Amino acid sequence: MTVREMRPEDEPAVAALFAACEDYFVAATGNPALPGDVQSLYYALPEGADFDQKRLLVMCRGADVVGLVDVVDRHPDVESCAVGAFLVAPEARREGIGSGVARRLIAEAAGRGMRRVTATVPRGWEPGLGFLRSLGFEIGAPESEAEGTVGNRTRHPEETGLCTARLWLVDR
Repeated sequence: MTVREMRPEDEPAVAALFAACEDYFVAATGNPALPGDVQSLYYALPEGADFDQKRLLVMCRGADVVGLVDVVDRHPDVESCAVGAFLVAPEARREGIGSGVARRLIAEAAGRGMRRVTATVPRGWEPGLGFLRSLGFEIGAPESEAEGTVGNRTRHPEETGLCTARLWLVDR
């Protein structure tokens, strides 16, 4: 398993990953992913963040892309990072790939002085809720406003019921 920066030539594989992860997109937005959603990853930033803070990582098993991590570093403050999407292909789930990669990235964030990691997860989407809880995240109640900044991007009106999860990397 390798984790590396996403490259433009990865777009078809990431589009296929999005299609395979329909359960996540339906839970988050009520609709499956669209072809343009991959390209929108490059531009999806919360207010106040710069493009140099954005990291798009792919998880690869051999030459196959089996996962994606979308992170904005040093957001919403300099001691935090925000995860917008953390996808693992259905055929690779429950193999420890996601938790192994997440633990590696969390350790890397802590080593760079981060104190907190935030993520978003659709209310009631048990695969994501269970995954985050297994990593030690605290799951908050769904955000009340229909539109605003959540996690590492601006939430759209169709994204209702997203919960914010927080992981403290140091004692508060």
